[in-house]
Amino acid sequence: MKAQEYVKNYYENYDEDNRLLSKHGMVEYITTMKYIEKYLKPDMRILEIGAATGRYSHALARKGYRVDAVELTEHNIEIFIKNTKKGEDVTITQGNAVDLAEFKNDTYDITLLLGPMYHLFNQEDKLKALSEAIRVTKKGGIVFVAYCMVDPSVINFGFVKGEIFNLIEKSMINTETFDTHSNPGDIFELCRKEDIDELRSNFNVTRLHFVSADGLTELLCDTVDKMDSSIYEMYLKYHLSVCERKDLIGYSFHTLDIFRKE
Repeated sequence: MKAQEYVKNYYENYDEDNRLLSKHGMVEYITTMKYIEKYLKPDMRILEIGAATGRYSHALARKGYRVDAVELTEHNIEIFIKNTKKGEDVTITQGNAVDLAEFKNDTYDITLLLGPMYHLFNQEDKLKALSEAIRVTKKGGIVFVAYCMVDPSVINFGFVKGEIFNLIEKSMINTETFDTHSNPGDIFELCRKEDIDELRSNFNVTRLHFVSADGLTELLCDTVDKMDSSIYEMYLKYHLSVCERKDLIGYSFHTLDIFRKE
């Protein structure tokens, strides 16, 4: 089975539309939107590559921005269209992050690549996806790239859920470095900061932020979901205050690499 087919099958059976609606899921959304809003200016054009069901695209369109979205899976596109409200200046196109040929160079002020890097398993495809996102972004524009990280996954799936020896037996974990090896059937590709730095170093860009999108939230998801509103608000305040701390970022399930095209 091809990598794209694994991804399509996964999202046809996964409730992506509601993933960011729980208290613990909202941490990732609130953090990402905070950093997007930091760079928003009137009349900007935005492209979201791998838009899924449109959580970010619709939110930005409802703020009055012109948003174009690209999504691989038909199932997500159907929900994206269903979620579109009257008055939104938003489009959705079926496409692949590694080939955005129908989109012109230097078009967008902000480009969001918030999902595709999760599902690319070789260096060539990762570089193509970054290259395409940068190509369609205006000089001086801002690119947001999301990644899934190694260590919280090893901790959660390996130790908390007791699967460590099963993962080792399947050659998915190096027992010397505790780095991971994924293939398309595993759906998610995991990385560490040094991998992200190496990818980005191939392009003429300047990093602005490297952000822990959800921090320890996934490991604490049951606790976070049970918080009353006052404790939850304080938890969000804490998370946002430490989400760029270098000593904590690697323990976030999701990270954001935010950079400017030079």
